[in-house]
Amino acid sequence: MAVAAGLLFGLAPALGTSRPNLAGTLKDQANQVTGGPSVLFRKALVVAQIALSLLLLVGAGLFAHSLYNLKSLDPGFRTENLMTFALDPALNGYSQSRTQALYARLQEGIGALAGVRGVSMADIAALTGDINMSTVTVEGHHAKEGEDMNPHVNRLGPGYFATLGIPLIGGREFTKRDTAGAPLVGMINETAAHSFFGNQNPLGMHFGFGGRRGIADIEIVGVVKDDKGAGLKEAAPRFVYVPYMQAQSITNMTVYVRTAQDPARMAGALRQVVSRTDANLPVFGMKTMETQVNEFLFTERLVAMLSAVFGCLATLLAAIGLYGVMAFTVARRTREIGIRMAMGADRGKVVWLVMREVALMAAIGIGIGLPAAWGLSQFIRAQLFGLEAHDAATLVAATTILAAVSLVAGYIPAARATRVDPLVALRYE
Repeated sequence: MAVAAGLLFGLAPALGTSRPNLAGTLKDQANQVTGGPSVLFRKALVVAQIALSLLLLVGAGLFAHSLYNLKSLDPGFRTENLMTFALDPALNGYSQSRTQALYARLQEGIGALAGVRGVSMADIAALTGDINMSTVTVEGHHAKEGEDMNPHVNRLGPGYFATLGIPLIGGREFTKRDTAGAPLVGMINETAAHSFFGNQNPLGMHFGFGGRRGIADIEIVGVVKDDKGAGLKEAAPRFVYVPYMQAQSITNMTVYVRTAQDPARMAGALRQVVSRTDANLPVFGMKTMETQVNEFLFTERLVAMLSAVFGCLATLLAAIGLYGVMAFTVARRTREIGIRMAMGADRGKVVWLVMREVALMAAIGIGIGLPAAWGLSQFIRAQLFGLEAHDAATLVAATTILAAVSLVAGYIPAARATRVDPLVALRYE
């Protein structure tokens, strides 16, 4: 494609040169002042480049601003000094009872390490895109026709919310006493509490899994604040939580470890604890929670980076095109400029003679590019977060950058025109 483009756009002017209009060529001196069709065509291409550059710069600005908003967003839990890794005892043939015993020993062993402030685990890991939903029956809540009764479900270990730093609004969270033989308990988040109970206190109420025939036999013992573990862009969904030790089936789990120091330094010690518990148990995806957040935002970061590269490249090409056209125009008008300077024109007037054409082309290009950029922003508005599609700050910044680059690119040949020697210019050609 690159070779084909080079041949195509090189062939067009070559063919034009091979069939010259002799009468027009002999009278071309007049066009050196007013500009012939070829000059107007070049200027039209530059205007198109400026419009396209503004379009891409606005897109880059919107995606970069959206990424910044996502990275600045409070996920509802503390990501610093938090290490995470996954285990799947089922790969080693563990039964259900052995799996729960393994996790209990593992939590106790990690909690005994120096520098560990908290440890817990979850069936559904935060910020991975995984979800688990189930139909529930809620005590005192009569589902309306067509109402969604399928909240997100997660099975957690003791101290999960304290480990992640998710505030507890009321009641308590799961402890080591919430085992299979103990009364069934559960927790819900704010959104679930408002959805199912309104302004009523949900503590002591019951819910259960299953539809209309389900039994509400799980007592709500705690309510926690909403978090963004299911996704940073979406509003927090309804969540119900149960202890993994009371679950009928549990396999792979994600372990969370809160440390007093850089969590990456704890990787070796954490692997040793797992090895002492079971030397044949593989550890998956050990990383800091900050790394997990960055991986979750990979697509947004990639789009922002690519759009910024394309925007900068288009702006550079527009600047080169503008410089080339104005340098060509100045060369054609060398004699005119020399006559003006010989007649007493100062440098400022000569610069303005060139810069007004630059300003006109930039203004036309920006005038075309702004409506196109507005249309683009409406098209990508679903991919943005925390800002309007027609974000005024982004439009102003992109316009200012492009106008400044255009003026600088045009000023170079304009300044060169002021250094024309009138005597040399009068002998030009």
